Amino acid sequence: MSNTIRTTNFNFPNQKSVYRGKVREVYNINDDLLVMVATDRLSAFDVVLPKGIPYKGQILNQIATKFMELTQDIVPNWLIATPDPSVAVGHLCEPFKVEMVIRGYLSGHASREYAAGKRQICGVTMPEGLKENDKFPEPIITPTTKADNGEHDADISREDILAKGIVSEEDYLVLEKYTRALFQRGTEIAASRGLILVDTKYEFGKTKDGKIVLIDEIHTPDSSRYFYAEGFAERQEKGEEQKQLSKEFVRRWLIENGFQGQEGQQIPEMTDAYIETVSERYIELYENIIGEKFVKADISNINERIEKNVLAYLSNM
Repeated sequence: MSNTIRTTNFNFPNQKSVYRGKVREVYNINDDLLVMVATDRLSAFDVVLPKGIPYKGQILNQIATKFMELTQDIVPNWLIATPDPSVAVGHLCEPFKVEMVIRGYLSGHASREYAAGKRQICGVTMPEGLKENDKFPEPIITPTTKADNGEHDADISREDILAKGIVSEEDYLVLEKYTRALFQRGTEIAASRGLILVDTKYEFGKTKDGKIVLIDEIHTPDSSRYFYAEGFAERQEKGEEQKQLSKEFVRRWLIENGFQGQEGQQIPEMTDAYIETVSERYIELYENIIGEKFVKADISNINERIEKNVLAYLSNM
């Protein structure tokens, strides 16, 4: 698939540096603004897969933008503008070195830990007698460290975060409060779309004037897990798999093909036909989560399009 953003190499006016994450590339403009390009790279098990997924960057960027708008009344965020379907521009922030993961249900990593007999995750006790995808009595916060490229994020408890001075107690209390408020709002919006927000992660940073803001993405299928609400109770009752909207389907496919990001494992071949189905699933995710038809941007020359749009935006500032 040639019409995807695998990597970018822009040189914008007053550009100081560029940071390449697993999925996003972030350009620092004059130590003041960040230009964040959502690429079409797909990451699973902390590994970037070899082929891009058409429209994935646009989908993630537009979902995140929409949810930033829908939550800015409860939590301030870094976003200023979206000059291109795949680009967000925002305030330069110093990111906190933790990701705030919040879980309403026993799913994914938490359920794998639970199945292995563990009843504590990140210092939080999980009740006995749950089965996969059961709802927790109340949502639990299970933070992870924010790993450098190529490293794996690791579970960490609130106690360890404070003891190691990764985040001050004063700031951490704000992060917890914001995390719960965002999850509550996300849960309400999901419910209005016939979905259940199962779990998600938020990242926060500090602006130059010391304000804590939401950064990066929010409530996207890459950072969140959604179930369809219809039939959820019946499937739980029967012990059936839940119908879900997240990139878990890619993780499942990788596991079935012998890959979980461990040393020595080969990434399975992703055919163009399979990539096409992944792209279609992402579009389905978008339309369900946002409740609107997805409008495909022109991808005949994506990098050129992005460069033109960003330069036009920066020159008008």
